[in-house]
Amino acid sequence: MTLQTLKVFALSGGDWVIWALLLASVVAVAVIVERALVLRREMESLNNLKQALQTPVADGDHAKIAAALKKSEGASSRILASAVSSGGRAAVEDRIVASALDEKRFLETRLLILGTLGNNAPFVGLFGTVLGVIRAFHDLAAHAGAGPEVVMRGLSEALIATAVGLFVAIPCVIAYNYLQKQVQDLLSSVESMSRLILAAGK
Repeated sequence: MTLQTLKVFALSGGDWVIWALLLASVVAVAVIVERALVLRREMESLNNLKQALQTPVADGDHAKIAAALKKSEGASSRILASAVSSGGRAAVEDRIVASALDEKRFLETRLLILGTLGNNAPFVGLFGTVLGVIRAFHDLAAHAGAGPEVVMRGLSEALIATAVGLFVAIPCVIAYNYLQKQVQDLLSSVESMSRLILAAGK
């Protein structure tokens, strides 16, 4: 990349950065909605499974526990199926942990997008602002004597990029933290249930 190419890029302004951030916001909304629906469905499945297992676990009836798990769908039932597998207690606990790790990857799918946007969107917006400021002062130099209106207009447009970056980042951070908490709550509840199943005599 030549110096002239860098100069042309620096004078391109921050408009394209704003459009890139707006596109990223659309992707972020899609991820938030999709993950929220998935986690809501998983929590409903977990609550139904808790009710179905309450009596069999209290009675230590492993046949009914296995039957209830087979009827249920979702990450919680797939993890807990390891709790009624054959083998010693240590082996069963290892299978539960391995299954929980696999399901955690599924539950956290695409959350990395929200974390990345939340951390980096402000810097991308700031980058757009810097490009806008460069172009504003270049325009001022090209129109010497035109007055401060030339650079003020350019600066106001440049600052929009930073505002858009924050506009994208803040909801992403909030959604990321909330959805991560949902994942952790779900996995904690499943671990608690697995302990109860193991304590029932497996």
